[in-house]
Amino acid sequence: MTATVEEAPAERDASRGRLARFARPALGLLLPVGLAVFWEIAVRIGLSNGRLVPPPSVIFDTFVDLASTGELQSHTLATLFRVAAGFVFGVAAGTVFGAIAGYSALTHRLIDPTLQALRAIPSIAWVPLFILWFGIFEASKIILIAVGVFFPVYLGVMGAVLSVDRKIVEVGRAFRLSGFAMVRRILLPAVMPAYVLSLRAGLGLGWMFVLAAEFLGASTGLGFLLIDGQQLGKPAQIVAAIVAFGILGKATDWLIALAAAPFLRWQDVVER
Repeated sequence: MTATVEEAPAERDASRGRLARFARPALGLLLPVGLAVFWEIAVRIGLSNGRLVPPPSVIFDTFVDLASTGELQSHTLATLFRVAAGFVFGVAAGTVFGAIAGYSALTHRLIDPTLQALRAIPSIAWVPLFILWFGIFEASKIILIAVGVFFPVYLGVMGAVLSVDRKIVEVGRAFRLSGFAMVRRILLPAVMPAYVLSLRAGLGLGWMFVLAAEFLGASTGLGFLLIDGQQLGKPAQIVAAIVAFGILGKATDWLIALAAAPFLRWQDVVER
């Protein structure tokens, strides 16, 4: 009898935990869904004609039309491929250079000033040069996205390495950890939170840079849908492409956070 009584609160806590896992993501939908419902009602009761900013029902119909012809899928896959390829190259380069710049004062003074100067160059300024070097095909687009991803990752890794607490390194030395053990048990956990944030920031810039990249004469991609909608006077198509960018950006950011969660379980932080 006592065991049954003790199990009941535990089962209630488990069910509450499962409910909370579903309720927290749903809470983030309240604002966009509320704004969409408000705008739909405003158009239907005549507060706006909805010509320049179409209501959600028109945008949904546009999604359906694009999906039925296969355009939505092909343009989405093209953009996803460019972002994924640019993200991989940008993360690899940013991680390597960030680790080198944070490794010692000499390497930091050697390469950081140059990279900081390059970081200040607007992304659009690289476009003519990349077209001359790599043409207007996929290579120039992917490299432009990689440039956007590179700098947040570089800064995050370099800052994380430079900010590693000297005391925990001394503890590792006191326990006579090998170089590999020092990296695995001390350095990696110390830099991982900042590294994950830099990955998410780099991915966000990657989604911004892909739009500039797809302005380089692309015939596929969500950026092409934006330009096509502008040239043909289709505001619903423009807004649909913007919504698609937002959904894909949030979904990929969530995937990074989900993949990084097992590596951050050691953190003792306040639950929110």
